[in-house]
Amino acid sequence: MIKSMTGFGQSSLDDGQYQIAIEVKSLNSKFLDLNLRLPKTFSEKEIEVRNMISEALERGKVSVAIDFERVSDGEVTQTYNESLFVAYYSELKKLADRVVAPYDALFQMALNSPNVIQSRSSEDLPEEMWSKVKNLLSEVLVKCDKFRVDEGKVLDKMLVHCCKVIEENLERIKELDPKRIQRIRDRLKNNVTSFFGEEGFDSNRLEQEIIFYIEKLDINEEKVRLKSHIDYFLHALREPQSNGKKLSFITQEIGREINTIGSKSNDAEMQQHVVVMKEELEKIKEQLNNVL
Repeated sequence: MIKSMTGFGQSSLDDGQYQIAIEVKSLNSKFLDLNLRLPKTFSEKEIEVRNMISEALERGKVSVAIDFERVSDGEVTQTYNESLFVAYYSELKKLADRVVAPYDALFQMALNSPNVIQSRSSEDLPEEMWSKVKNLLSEVLVKCDKFRVDEGKVLDKMLVHCCKVIEENLERIKELDPKRIQRIRDRLKNNVTSFFGEEGFDSNRLEQEIIFYIEKLDINEEKVRLKSHIDYFLHALREPQSNGKKLSFITQEIGREINTIGSKSNDAEMQQHVVVMKEELEKIKEQLNNVL
């Protein structure tokens, strides 16, 4: 089973006191690239949140947004430091008296002075509330992971199809190979004959040279290895754990065998099938960029 790195999940909760909304998006990346938007209320929980995300999603460019709001219930959520306010106001009044300025704006200036206004909205967040946030985050991560699994099934079909096309063209190459060898042998012999004439060369030596040359063009080992790599690739797709990096390594070996067959073939018809195999391999590589 393979998973895509493209995923999405969202969920929300309203228990009458708090409103929570969480959204997770993920795209492909070589590593875990996490962009986390966390309310100040949960700033001390950031490491725990990051660990939850990394365990669930492993890899990818992941964006997580957690929105949290306390529902208004008539409770005063803002207090004022009265003594500090009076001190600021007194100092401002002294300055105004010294320059003979009006007092009109002094109240607002003192009220907006540092540490006069104190918010209680993030104080003493109940532990059960954090537990609800964790549960909701876990639920959203499960949804995102399921999205990845569903996308992985689509990718799996595409990858299997590409492998099937490569195998089909490999079979055509196997059928063409004996004829190719005979054509090369005949072409070499005809060229030598036309150059030296019937009596101008040692036929035994020519046969040895032809055999040596054809051995350099032999692709039997490459055909066997290519089929083996494709089978291993399909087997890796069926493994319970998604492993895009492993699949990428296998495609490198597949590409090596295809390239070798192409360089050794020395046959126009066979090269056409090599081009098709290369095209399908590029499709596989492109899709593997998005496999977890």
